[in-house]
Amino acid sequence: MTALAEVVRQHGPHYIERHQGRLLPSHARALRAIATCRTGALGGHLAHCSRCGDAHLLYHSCRHRACPQCGHDATERWLARQRELMLPVPYFHVVFTLPAELRRVVRAHQRALLPVLFRAAFESLAALCSDSKHVGGRIGALAVLHTWTRTLEWHPHLHVLVPGGALSADGRTWLPIKTRKRRFLVPVKALAKHFRGRFLSLARQRIPSGQLPHVPWDKPWVVFAKPAVQGADNVLAYLGRYVHRTAITDKAIIANHDAGVSFTYRDSREQTRKRMTLPAHEFLRRFLQHVPPQGMHRVRAYGLLHPAHRATLRRLQLLMAANVTPSAEPKPPRVRPRRCPRCHEQALVLLRRLAPDECVAWQADARLAASPLARAPPRVFSQGAPA
Repeated sequence: MTALAEVVRQHGPHYIERHQGRLLPSHARALRAIATCRTGALGGHLAHCSRCGDAHLLYHSCRHRACPQCGHDATERWLARQRELMLPVPYFHVVFTLPAELRRVVRAHQRALLPVLFRAAFESLAALCSDSKHVGGRIGALAVLHTWTRTLEWHPHLHVLVPGGALSADGRTWLPIKTRKRRFLVPVKALAKHFRGRFLSLARQRIPSGQLPHVPWDKPWVVFAKPAVQGADNVLAYLGRYVHRTAITDKAIIANHDAGVSFTYRDSREQTRKRMTLPAHEFLRRFLQHVPPQGMHRVRAYGLLHPAHRATLRRLQLLMAANVTPSAEPKPPRVRPRRCPRCHEQALVLLRRLAPDECVAWQADARLAASPLARAPPRVFSQGAPA
């Protein structure tokens, strides 16, 4: 297995030099973070194993959202918070996809058009759900942006998790999905048409006239919607992969050589795993296009799930709890313990924090095992707090 950090350290400097002056600040920041993650450049912690007695140097993690070595703990905390906000009702999983003609312009204007994608998706969904023929009230939605395919191509689309019901106009009555409509939330074809019109209208307001490509009106916009039959918690866990994770994992990268970077991916059409080799420059280009601009959020909550309506959501949870048969308790956040890299026991004790120059001095000690692959605490770690 070849880590993404190795690819970045070997080919990143040449990539930066080649695109000097044109490289986005967010891309340069991502390359620097990945290259230094769990190295002495970020400092570390001195640790002692109470079982075997060995001392270890645990390098700090960068905590950048594009780094495949980071994000596990942040994802678990995010999932725990979202589970606390779930309603005891069926949930629906809705996916909004843009046609191929618009993907390039969205990539070139991410700050302007990615918020439009979020807004158009929710407003289209909310407009149809407010109709008494479908739901007849105010809904909530949790939207997560996903921009990559399995081969790292740019393919922006939204995954939206929607509670199966709505709050009536009086603000006190919950309107469940009608029994005959349990298999769908709203008509998909109507939703796709509404989404197309809303996105194009908002996009024309955000970017200069003439830059929006023409999309044939007879070309359907793909919108996918179905009940979360596996359970809303499983769909939430699926969405969690995109919140604090990046476009590719270290496990997928199998080689880094002169011919380029090789990685494996799953072909959904043939249901098989395949191997792809890209020149290092092309691999980094594909990877970096999925690093969002600074300050851009991949997750947004709308309607009843927006933080501004948290009191209403809590009231609904209390009102519905009396009418729901208790189910199995939700799983607690899965926290991976720190194991000793030598004896593999869960017996590592953090002694003190080390600055980068101190890491160099400790590395010179032959008795100390430098463990860049061990579970390292983030730079802001404090004794007794989760890393």
